[in-house]
Amino acid sequence: MLRIRHIGGEKAEKGNYWDFSTGERVTMSEAGRLPGDEETVYYKASPLAILAAGPVLGLLYAAFLPFIGIAIIAKVAVAKLMGSSAEGLSRVAAFNWSPSESNLAGRRSKKTKAESKEAEADSKKNTE
Repeated sequence: MLRIRHIGGEKAEKGNYWDFSTGERVTMSEAGRLPGDEETVYYKASPLAILAAGPVLGLLYAAFLPFIGIAIIAKVAVAKLMGSSAEGLSRVAAFNWSPSESNLAGRRSKKTKAESKEAEADSKKNTE
């Protein structure tokens, strides 16, 4: 059976092995052990196969690009139709991240009415 996926440190036959996470290519001129530990994954493929995969992956990206545009337009349409309820849902999905907001002094916490009245009373006592 033809194996394509190999782990670092295991015995490998003669050929070209590619680590896609680092882009490293290991050429084995004879059978031996692949470099790396158990977390390193190599794929056995000829250089021509790797070069041929580039245009194919680019074609797939270009083919699915219109669907990304359709999904964005659908999201905007749903947000307009649902109004503020969709905004609340999107805040939950975005984890309340606001790139234009700075919290260098810490995030403001919402005080209860009793706490705010106590704070006002304390500030009045301090000014008197």
